[in-house]
Amino acid sequence: MRFVLLLCVAGVLGACDSDDAAAPTTPPRTALEANAVVDRIVDGDTVDVIIDGTEDRVRLIGIDTPEIAHASSGDRPGNDAECFADDAHEFTRSLIDVGTPVRLERDTVGRDDYGRLLAYVYRADDGVFVNYELVRQGYATPLSIAPNTTFADLMVDAARRAEQDGAGLWSACAAPSGR
Repeated sequence: MRFVLLLCVAGVLGACDSDDAAAPTTPPRTALEANAVVDRIVDGDTVDVIIDGTEDRVRLIGIDTPEIAHASSGDRPGNDAECFADDAHEFTRSLIDVGTPVRLERDTVGRDDYGRLLAYVYRADDGVFVNYELVRQGYATPLSIAPNTTFADLMVDAARRAEQDGAGLWSACAAPSGR
């Protein structure tokens, strides 16, 4: 929203009324200082990163991608892949493959019950907001868990547009997760 307001003040958007300024927007795409490097793409919404020489698992917050297949392990039964899971996994890889410098930004709660770091992930070289792109391109649905809701409206808006456009899982799957 700050970016849209700045453009309104600068006159770049022409006549900006209050509705335009309130519309959800993504941060401007510019290079960012990296604070982690991608080490592994676990699935569409989970990645392993290296932070100061230490590996950490990151759950991208504000989104949910379909679950990939998992083999049974100990007491845990296996599961088949959900519709579009492999596509979401590969799209995440296309955005931030192994070795990609990223900027992780936290919201209110820093870790989930599984010990994963909760973060908004940006590709450092050009500032692409990975969480948002996954929803916008139809590879994820919004999943906001309070109090980590900074970009909840943005993700819902992106999902509505992806659904209207029939993007990704919206055309490939009968009922995407999170609907």
